[in-house]
Amino acid sequence: MQMNEMKFFEGVPVDGYGPGFFRVAGQVVQGPICLGPTGLCAWQGYDNLDPLIAFSDAVDVVFVGTGAEIAFLPDPVRQCLENAGFGVEPMSSPAACRTYNVLLAEGRRVALAALPV
Repeated sequence: MQMNEMKFFEGVPVDGYGPGFFRVAGQVVQGPICLGPTGLCAWQGYDNLDPLIAFSDAVDVVFVGTGAEIAFLPDPVRQCLENAGFGVEPMSSPAACRTYNVLLAEGRRVALAALPV
């Protein structure tokens, strides 16, 4: 198998994650994270969608990490994000981080909002 190093020209990738934290750009962040074109921003979870809505002109798809397991998004959360013009893809946080990193490396217009595992 050939391994290729990913290069990120814009945006910030997720370096790693673990119980209750994410590592972004070498910095450990406790709790939920939100990543977009401007980098890392504070996010308190489903009750705080303003940081994501701020990306509406620069992002096509938001990957929502629902924690250790995939879960349905609350309908008001999904509706709010879709009304802002985003494609919304809920998945487990590990899968959301990986998918976000791959598409970010491809230069796609993506954002990530993830709850810790």
